[in-house]
Amino acid sequence: MAQQVNSQDEEVVLAEEMSHVRLITLNRPRQLNVISSRVVSLLAQYLEKWEKDDNAELILIKASGAGRAFSAGGDLRMFYDGRTSRDSCLEVVYRMYWLCYHIHTYKKTQVALVQGISMGGGASLMVPLKFSVVTEKAVFATPEASIGFHTDCGFSYMLSRLPGHLGEYLALTGARLSGKELVAAGLATHFVPSEKLPELEKRLVSLNNGAETAVKSTIEEFSSDVQIDEESVLKKQKMIDDCFSKDSVEEIIKSLEAEVTKEGNGWIVPVLKGLKRSSPTGLKITLRSIREGRKQSLPECLKKEFRLTMNILRTAISGDVYEGIRALTIDKDNSPKWDPSTFDRVGDERVNVVFQPFEEDLELKIPEREDCRWEGKYENSVYAVPK
Repeated sequence: MAQQVNSQDEEVVLAEEMSHVRLITLNRPRQLNVISSRVVSLLAQYLEKWEKDDNAELILIKASGAGRAFSAGGDLRMFYDGRTSRDSCLEVVYRMYWLCYHIHTYKKTQVALVQGISMGGGASLMVPLKFSVVTEKAVFATPEASIGFHTDCGFSYMLSRLPGHLGEYLALTGARLSGKELVAAGLATHFVPSEKLPELEKRLVSLNNGAETAVKSTIEEFSSDVQIDEESVLKKQKMIDDCFSKDSVEEIIKSLEAEVTKEGNGWIVPVLKGLKRSSPTGLKITLRSIREGRKQSLPECLKKEFRLTMNILRTAISGDVYEGIRALTIDKDNSPKWDPSTFDRVGDERVNVVFQPFEEDLELKIPEREDCRWEGKYENSVYAVPK
C-alpha cells in the first residue's frame, strides 16, 4: 500500500495514495481552510493526475482539524491585499473556475466528508461531488452578495436548479443551512452523525474501489434518515416562492415587507434586515446571475461567473467588494459604506456592464471535447503571456 504524503507542517493540501483510493485533506484549519492560490493549484494537480491514473478509483476529500471548517471559501484577505494592483488575483480566479468545471465533470467517484463551515467556493468542493456526506456540524451558505460580490464557483448553476425560488433566497440572503437541511434540499447526498465519520472514512478506504453502488451502500450503512424541523426555512417554500420570484431586488424586499407583519412570519425579520444592509450592487448582480443560470449550461455559467468576478475585482461599476471585505474581515466594524448606497442608483444599464462577454481569447477556456479534457489551463491562456 503505497502512500504519498506531504509534510503536514508545510503543505496546505495533503495527498495520500492508498492502493485504489486517493485522499485529499484540506490543511489550513487555523484559516478555516480558505482557498488560496496554492490550494487551487494543488487540487488541480492531484485531480488531473488521478483521473488519468487507472489505479485511482475512489477520491475522498476532507478537512483537517476538529471539524470547525471544511472550507470557508476564497481567501478574502488575498483579494483585499491585491486591490491596488490590477488583476493581481486573475490567475487564481481563472484556475478556480477551470477547476470547478473539472470537479463537476470528474470521471472517477468522489466523496466529500464534510464537517463545519462549507461556504461559497469551499462548498464547490462538496456539492457537485457524486457523494457529499455531511454531519450535524456542517454549515452551508453562499453569502457573497452581502459583501458586494456574487454567487460564484458554479453556484449560479447549482442554486438556480433548486426547487422553486430557493436558489434566489439562498443567494441573496446568504442564509445558512444545516447538514440535514443540505440533504433535504439536494445540496448533499447523505447525513452521517459526526461520531461515525471516522469509521466511515476507514470503511471507504478499505473498500478500495470506486464502484458507485458499493460506495453508496457503504455510506448508507452509516447514514441516518433526515427529518426537517417545522421551523426550518425549507418548510417556508411557498412563502419563498411568492416573494423571491419577483422581478427585482426592490420588489422582493417590498413583498417581504408585506408579509413580515402577518402572524407566524417572524422569520422574515432577520431576512429583511440582512437584505437591507447588503450591497445593492452585489444583490442586483447576484439576482440576475441566478436567473440567467436557469437557462445556461454549466460551462456558460462558469464563463459568466469568471467575467463577473474579474469585472467586480476591477471595480468596473463599484468598489463594494473591497469595502465589504474591509468591514467584515479587515477592520471588522461591520459598517460598510456602499457606493452606490441605494437600489435606485444601480440601474440595469450599470449592471449590464459586468455581464458583457469578453473577447473570445479572454474568456475562460473550458474543454469542449473529451480528448482535450484537461486543456485550457491558465498557463496556456493569453493571460499568462507576458505583456
